[in-house]
Amino acid sequence: MPAIACRSLVKRYADKVAVDGIDLEVETGECLGLLGPNGAGKTTTVEMLEGLSKPDAGSIELFGMAWGKGRDNEIRERFGVQLQETQLADKLTVAEVLRLFRSFYRKGRDVEDIIHALALEEERNKHFSKLSGGQKQRVAIGCALVGDPELLFLDEPTTGLDPRARKALWTIVERYRDQGRSVLLTTHYMEEASALCDRVAVMDQGKIIAVGTPRSLVDSLGMVQFVEFEVARPLDETALGALASVENLVVRGQHYRLRVDRSLAALTSVLEELERQSAQPIGLSTHQSTLDDVFLHLTGRALHRDAPEAAQ
Repeated sequence: MPAIACRSLVKRYADKVAVDGIDLEVETGECLGLLGPNGAGKTTTVEMLEGLSKPDAGSIELFGMAWGKGRDNEIRERFGVQLQETQLADKLTVAEVLRLFRSFYRKGRDVEDIIHALALEEERNKHFSKLSGGQKQRVAIGCALVGDPELLFLDEPTTGLDPRARKALWTIVERYRDQGRSVLLTTHYMEEASALCDRVAVMDQGKIIAVGTPRSLVDSLGMVQFVEFEVARPLDETALGALASVENLVVRGQHYRLRVDRSLAALTSVLEELERQSAQPIGLSTHQSTLDDVFLHLTGRALHRDAPEAAQ
């Protein structure tokens, strides 16, 4: 039985369709990443799954149980939630916050065990308001874990964190997943999805547009590599795009992005054409396919990280 199963899920806000008929499953012991830009409908989807928001259409089951059928409290006892931004009482210490959340559950984990697992020993007597961003996020995950849940919802858990704090939170999630428990993670960080998720569901404009393992999604692009650079003056795009090795050419202002076959000869032909056009590439780089490239291929645009989230 899957930890999460939803079918034909729809949510509207006025004249905007935030979630447009999606199907989604998270198997027991699986970490599924819901990947997409701000405004894709990720948070709206998660809020419906958590029972915080009622869908306009479709069905939701957690652990084989549906919301509103008399078993809501039983469902809530079995999952933990970390929101995008957690506001806790500033004057409570870390230990007090965790004891408070532990009191909400009939069963759960020892608070001292959570403090040790999240490496919060030095912060245990600090007021929440005095913590760094990364420490606050660890406390928020502690609040989600203290009920010993079978399923963990993580909504953009590392947004705004520095790389060190982000990696520390990844380790916590990996340990939880290694216990055979389930995770639904929303993120717009491709590296995060690749590192943590067994499968990824790519979401854009309220729809699921692709589902698969990170590797299978990347491999769907074929044996290609990407060449990117900028130039001081426009190039002859027709000649550049006509090269036998070039499968796709995208130009945005002075920035050029070419998809070419994965061979040294392909890169050589591009460089020779630039030399023929007397062009001096600035910041030239090459890379093999990533989830960023998958998203660009599926949507025709880059994964934007700065746009405001759609109505939630």
